[in-house]
Amino acid sequence: MNPCVVPTIPYIGDKEWKMKHQRYVTEAKTQDPNVLLIGASIIEFIQCYPIWNDKFVPLKSLNFGISGDRTQNVLWRVKNDILDHIKPKVCILNVGSNNVDNTPVQISEGILAIVDEIRSKLPDCYIIIIGILPRGPNPNPLRILGTQVNEILSEKVKSIFKVELFTAHAHLLQLDGTLSQEDAPDYLHPSEIGYRKIFNPIFERLKEILDN
Repeated sequence: MNPCVVPTIPYIGDKEWKMKHQRYVTEAKTQDPNVLLIGASIIEFIQCYPIWNDKFVPLKSLNFGISGDRTQNVLWRVKNDILDHIKPKVCILNVGSNNVDNTPVQISEGILAIVDEIRSKLPDCYIIIIGILPRGPNPNPLRILGTQVNEILSEKVKSIFKVELFTAHAHLLQLDGTLSQEDAPDYLHPSEIGYRKIFNPIFERLKEILDN
């Protein structure tokens, strides 16, 4: 059994995780978003930067990111209430960076399982997957793992209606393959500058989708 596709709560005693999930369920019952963001820390932390109020708030966005989540944790959440009371036009998904002990095939299957669940609950929603971001100052095994996941997803989503993949490597990496601390201070989580580089092309696509 692929652990990445088994809906899982991180661990029994994680009260903070459960509280965040319940808060998101409550938000979903009281708001009517056009754009929904789902994922782990890279999604959650974007709310801490000016880009959130500048770009996402005007689009009526909700952020359902939880730091540390793996694909199986996000899959549990989308199966348990956070999608049951909203009908966003677009869902932005970024997850998989924390599945460091899984194979590229396992991780990609986990991401696609989340896509399938979103589609089953929100059949008209357009899904944008942000591929696993480059990590580490220089090329390394974890960056290779993420690239392999993105390559698998790139092929798989071609046949899935209203789903597309955005990868940020070309926007974040220098010509010599290094990742700058200006874009990701810890060589994983984006800065304001890094988030802008990732999302600028996505905002163009969002405008097209939301205007139709």
